[in-house]
Amino acid sequence: MTPLPKTVREVRLKSRPQGMPQATDFEIAEVPMPVPGDGQMLIRTVHMSVDPYMRGRMSDRKSYAPPFELGKAMDGRFVGEVMESKGGRFEKGAYVAGFGGGWKEYHVADGKGLLQVDPDLAPLPAWIGVLGMPGMTAYVGLLDIGQPKPGETVFVSAASGAVGALVCQIAKIKGCRVVGSAGSDEKCRWLLDEAGVDAAVNYKTCGDLEAAVAQHCPDGIDVYFENVGGEHLVAALNLMNMHGRIAACGMISRYNDADGKPQPGPHNLFLVVGKRLRMQGFIVSDHAERIGDFQRDVGGWIRAGKVKWKETVYDGLDRSPEAFLGLFKGDNFGKMVVRVGPERLG
Repeated sequence: MTPLPKTVREVRLKSRPQGMPQATDFEIAEVPMPVPGDGQMLIRTVHMSVDPYMRGRMSDRKSYAPPFELGKAMDGRFVGEVMESKGGRFEKGAYVAGFGGGWKEYHVADGKGLLQVDPDLAPLPAWIGVLGMPGMTAYVGLLDIGQPKPGETVFVSAASGAVGALVCQIAKIKGCRVVGSAGSDEKCRWLLDEAGVDAAVNYKTCGDLEAAVAQHCPDGIDVYFENVGGEHLVAALNLMNMHGRIAACGMISRYNDADGKPQPGPHNLFLVVGKRLRMQGFIVSDHAERIGDFQRDVGGWIRAGKVKWKETVYDGLDRSPEAFLGLFKGDNFGKMVVRVGPERLG
């Protein structure tokens, strides 16, 4: 077996961005290999996740998650291999997934909050995608907040992304008509041919977004799964039916607004009153009690061939900033993943 290195790398936040982050806001540092103590494990990162919500943590402001510290490694979800276990929760050789690995090649953990994953059910990257936080976000947001009913129309923005793609497929499983928006013809074709949506709109080329969505939603929208904000939210509000539900997962179009500069809201937000709409924002970490149901249901749908997914993979820890910045340009097709190391060391 290949001996472990004496030093390892991590990606740190070098400066707090104003507006769109830049590659110069990150730096790569080399540090000594961490050593596990009693009750701990040494974990090698195989794949790590970059997610839009991380942009908020790059700013020094109060939020639902603490900001990243300057000069410290970024943090996030990962899937990795246990290389050593000194009485830790998992044995050497196990694959685990969860939060806390950060943008690092190796880290030490006691196993709290980690899940042992089954590579036979799905490839390792899926455990930080369709079977990880993005998948549970889709599951909780649609089923618990959107509460779709058979025959209803569900509109999903960023429908080809890690969250949106699963929202579309769960909605179809629940008997809904599903319309999704995405940023390329290739993504729209995948939504139609693989995810099984009823209609897909390329928001970059369709012209009038509201008119394009309305064409595919002749009976209006009952549930809107909000990932984007801006023009998408304006269009959805105009097309929502009475007593419709909006599950607000994220608004990526606004994440890079300059800090401290207030932006105007949708001009038609008053429609939530007249249409008796329910619009609820949510954070998936508030719904830990649903993890068992999520794993059972989505795992079962994967075994039955009812759920498909896409991944965009960047190779190498040094490409983590590039992968992260690509999220805001629509470079990802499905889940954005960084492959940090091989599945097994030789």
